[in-house]
Amino acid sequence: MAVCLALIMVMPMLAVPFAAEEEAKTVDIMFLHDTHSHLSEFTTVEGTDSVTMGGFARIKTLINAQKEKNPGTLLLDAGDFSMGTLVQVVYEEEAAELRMLGELGIDATTFGNHEFDYGAAGLANMLDSAAESGDNLPAMLVCNVDWEAMSAAGYTEEQSLLFDSFENYGVKDYIMVNKNGVNIAITGVFGKDCLACAPTCPLVFKDPVESVKETVAKIEENEEADMIVCVSHSGTWEDESKSEDEILAKEVPELDLIVSGHTHTKLEEPIQHGDTYIVSCEEYGKYLGSLSMRQKENGRWEMESYELMAVTPEVEADKETQEKVDSFMSLVDEKYLAQFGYTKDQVLCTNEVPFAQQADLGMLHTEVNLGSIIADSYAYAVENAPDYDGNPVDVAVAPAGTIRDTYALGSITVEKVFNSFSLGIGEDGIPGYPLISVYLTGEELKLVAEVDASISDFMQTARLYTYGLRWHYNPNRMILNKATEIYIVNREGERVELEDNKLYRVVTDMYTALMLGGVTDMSYGLLSIVPKHADGTAVTDYNDTIIQTEGQELKAWTAIAQYMESFEDTDGDGVGNVPAGYGTTEGRKVVEDSKAIGDLLKNPNKFFWMILAVVFVVILILAVLMVLLVKFVKRIIRKSKRVILN
Repeated sequence: MAVCLALIMVMPMLAVPFAAEEEAKTVDIMFLHDTHSHLSEFTTVEGTDSVTMGGFARIKTLINAQKEKNPGTLLLDAGDFSMGTLVQVVYEEEAAELRMLGELGIDATTFGNHEFDYGAAGLANMLDSAAESGDNLPAMLVCNVDWEAMSAAGYTEEQSLLFDSFENYGVKDYIMVNKNGVNIAITGVFGKDCLACAPTCPLVFKDPVESVKETVAKIEENEEADMIVCVSHSGTWEDESKSEDEILAKEVPELDLIVSGHTHTKLEEPIQHGDTYIVSCEEYGKYLGSLSMRQKENGRWEMESYELMAVTPEVEADKETQEKVDSFMSLVDEKYLAQFGYTKDQVLCTNEVPFAQQADLGMLHTEVNLGSIIADSYAYAVENAPDYDGNPVDVAVAPAGTIRDTYALGSITVEKVFNSFSLGIGEDGIPGYPLISVYLTGEELKLVAEVDASISDFMQTARLYTYGLRWHYNPNRMILNKATEIYIVNREGERVELEDNKLYRVVTDMYTALMLGGVTDMSYGLLSIVPKHADGTAVTDYNDTIIQTEGQELKAWTAIAQYMESFEDTDGDGVGNVPAGYGTTEGRKVVEDSKAIGDLLKNPNKFFWMILAVVFVVILILAVLMVLLVKFVKRIIRKSKRVILN
């Protein structure tokens, strides 16, 4: 009887560990970044194939399927949700991109540099429009805006405008959400390179890493967070020492997950530093990131699954979401394109030329036909304007960072052209950066070639594609001395040597002009280019250089459209055809990959001699220091010997 009683008492105790043992917590997360107004599906080039991808209605279907399995799935976006397609022209009044993120059910997002493309007033109007829409909206998170510094200096009008709109929308450093019993802290951060790419941003920002550290400390002090996540518009780079989100992961190890935007990176597998994971899913909603994490015994989290889900026509579009997208797109023709005499579906030409992928512009350091056709369009539009002044364009420049999409095979419509150059707003308050006209000396044009040859490997958005200006470069030569032959090809196809002190007319877009300072900084002031007016005086306000035609700013995208409209109809179907010449290289940028001594030393420029002089001086200083050191050592030895002898 005593044994039975003992067993009865012991059995519940033996069962306790099994009953009390809790199943490990899990979290499912889906994420986007850099969607750039791509609310609708679009056709682009992947490899050598024309493919149709993206579309928020298809993304919604994938999210719905996941939500059926786990209603508590966390949905995140890492910024640059705007500026990339025609729907951005109603950015201020409709806030279509932010409202569509809300339609997807995104819990939190952050600002990217392109959210500032329409200036402070544009962003403020967009945030106010979104807040007043009554739609479900994502939380807007950014922890490193330095309001204190701006307040101490006295808010500018633009800063004050943004302060009010941030307050109106409810922008926060971080939020807490609960998903299936897991308390998740989410913060957002605006990166350093992101700020460098936002020339119209008037805000002051604190160091991203230090700000996230402070925010995490605040979270740990005030919240009971099981997980800490950061939506970051900072990016990852091949050079780990400069990869901002990898630096963030190492410096703030308390972060469990970083959703990394800005660099449009496609991470097939997460980057991991310690217990911190970094994830990215490319751009434009081509892929939807999906992952699951499980909490470990020590409270940190491990990745259980990770997938980049392709958003293709095989995924059925959600009807209600597509209807909402269509309602925004229906405003485009009437509210924007009509003033240019276009409609979004208007066919400009037919294309049978395989154009490079947009991603190739940053990766390939050679002539690329996508850059060539856009540079050519600038010169064409200026010289064929109804009120052309007869002053020819010597050089037109299209940097890689301004070209947002490529041209697939088939019909090229107005919408596709706009999507290929969808940046900014003009002085006239109308969306689309205008073309500008400035003058550079022959010596400065040589620097333009050297910018591409030497700097663009470190700043790939500065890869340059040109009309008129051509150069050869050797990647094995000394930095700032890589470009060898630099010259102009005129309209007759003749080679013309540059005269150092002669002024040449250069046409480019406003964004490129605003970013010139970044090139100067990258080269530590050595590659300083000063745009001038026709009389040789320095440009002090780029608004004075905007090209006007018939009372309107000549927008970069309309220049491309006009050029494509001008193509000859070679197949007799009533629509022009992209010239076959764009399917071949023309020697605009020639790579001379040689390590022969003669090739490494030929045609040295002034930077070669400057660097050589610096090297010589350093060697001379080292030699003098070595002689002095030897003398000093000998003196010590002699003194030591005298001491011993005495």
